[in-house]
Amino acid sequence: MRISQKYSHLNGEEYLLVHHGDLYEEIKDVISSVDAERLRTKKSKEQRKKGQMLYDPTALNKEFKKLFKQKKWQSSRYSYYVTTDYLLMQELLSIPFDRQGEHLIQRGHRAPFYSYKQTDFVKEGIAIEVQFGKYSFVAYDLFVKHLLFYSGGVINVGIEVLPMKTMQSEMSSGIAYYEGEVYNILRHGRNNPPVPLLILGVEP
Repeated sequence: MRISQKYSHLNGEEYLLVHHGDLYEEIKDVISSVDAERLRTKKSKEQRKKGQMLYDPTALNKEFKKLFKQKKWQSSRYSYYVTTDYLLMQELLSIPFDRQGEHLIQRGHRAPFYSYKQTDFVKEGIAIEVQFGKYSFVAYDLFVKHLLFYSGGVINVGIEVLPMKTMQSEMSSGIAYYEGEVYNILRHGRNNPPVPLLILGVEP
């Protein structure tokens, strides 16, 4: 596969070039190692594309996962306690996770509960999400997951890998595509989401 277009949000690509040029090249190498044509194995049952052989998103994700794991990229989990009190939430950001529950109890929460977010590929403060899934999954990555890992000090930049529209048109309906997701970010304004991002549009 190849990178056809890229969008740098809040200097995401510039950060990589200055601080992690070697890892940026590693990411490009992984993308170029994926043979998408070999993974055009899904026979469509949709009326509009019935009988066509489409790119299999599950197989694509598995291939990326295998290749990134070979390069020692590992999954990372960010755990946190939940509160709807904004000021209390700000306090929790500076408290280690293993003390957050006790802090909430002291502040009047009788049964605090925790949650977590997980990303598949993290290395040296860089998170990568390879997304050949539905539109909602990408919005969640960009506006929730990357932002939470960034504000929690786990990462310094998030990368989202998406199919170009030309590739998405040869996949199942409802798959997100690069042009559409970059448009959504631009519509939110130059500083939203407040996390450095690099969005890569790929195709065979």
